[in-house]
Amino acid sequence: MARAYAATLIAVGFLAACTPEESAPLSPTAVAPTATVASRADVGALLNAARSENGLPPLNPNPKLAAAARVHAQDMASGGFFSHVGSDKSKPSQRVIAQGYSYCFAAENIAQGWKTPEQVMQGWMDSPGHRKNNLSVKASEYGAARAEGDYWVLVFGRSGC
Repeated sequence: MARAYAATLIAVGFLAACTPEESAPLSPTAVAPTATVASRADVGALLNAARSENGLPPLNPNPKLAAAARVHAQDMASGGFFSHVGSDKSKPSQRVIAQGYSYCFAAENIAQGWKTPEQVMQGWMDSPGHRKNNLSVKASEYGAARAEGDYWVLVFGRSGC
């Protein structure tokens, strides 16, 4: 049974979804140059295509959410770990606030090992927790990043409210 579970984790490319939570602010983190913002033409377009197929409006790209995604992707790549909790113990909501994004909704998808935007988005859509984030009616914006070692982060948000 344990082997089957381990094989399943490997097969889905080590995916993890984080739902909204409240946390204290965190000071801004420097963005390392080896993390790249996934462009609207790749992850964003695939995300919005999935939302459209499900009768939902598109999400708008947001540079602050992209910065939060980039910081976390690079942190995981640099530290060789995979978690929603950063090496500095930050949570997704803290990383969003650190980039100056005032939110009433924030969520995060992470993945490691997928080689293409199509693969990672399909993996997220095949996972109930990730799919829920991708298709959340609470989100209005997103930011995405990919770091060396194929660490992917997709951050969802709604500001104000």
